[in-house]
Amino acid sequence: MNFAEEKLVWTRPPERCLIAPNRIEIVTRPHTDLWQRTYYHFRNDNAPVLQMETEEPYFSFMVKTDFSTAAHRFDQCGIALYLDSENWLKASVEYENGEFQHLGSVVTNGGYSDWATTAIDGRIRTMWYRLSRREDDYRIECSRDGVHYSQMRICHLNQGGGTIRFGLYACSPEESSFTAVFTDMQLTDCQWLPHDGQQPD
Repeated sequence: MNFAEEKLVWTRPPERCLIAPNRIEIVTRPHTDLWQRTYYHFRNDNAPVLQMETEEPYFSFMVKTDFSTAAHRFDQCGIALYLDSENWLKASVEYENGEFQHLGSVVTNGGYSDWATTAIDGRIRTMWYRLSRREDDYRIECSRDGVHYSQMRICHLNQGGGTIRFGLYACSPEESSFTAVFTDMQLTDCQWLPHDGQQPD
């Protein structure tokens, strides 16, 4: 399985974008986001998502994100696995201010989102992500250099078996816009190794 730009399909395309070999740029529109219900009670489902489809049950997808031009609260870009409005996951750095920003991930099952996050230095302007699939379970990792990855979360998607779609997203929930740049996209064998500890019940 290879990551090829010609296999990518938009869910809600942006007004402006660039798709070239090993480089994708998305110019975000104001008031775009992905979130479902939890705590805030609103339902936002209008962020552009660019994905490819696969039935492969075991793989890893890596990408480098550059958000150097993000400068407004909640500007974000990263990876996504978007099945429908109520079943998806995403991981990104979400801009807060010049001092700090949020590195986090959201998993949405059955129309309810959660948000796992940690604060990172506001001067960080790039981040790598690795999404790994083992059937309907998923692992999200991040890296500053594309070599050494740290686990962000392991999760289950209730609708995440069989054919799925995965790829990239970018959005600006408030009155702002920036250019999200994605490079170094790669598909490999699953880098999330089988568990060798406690056996299943």
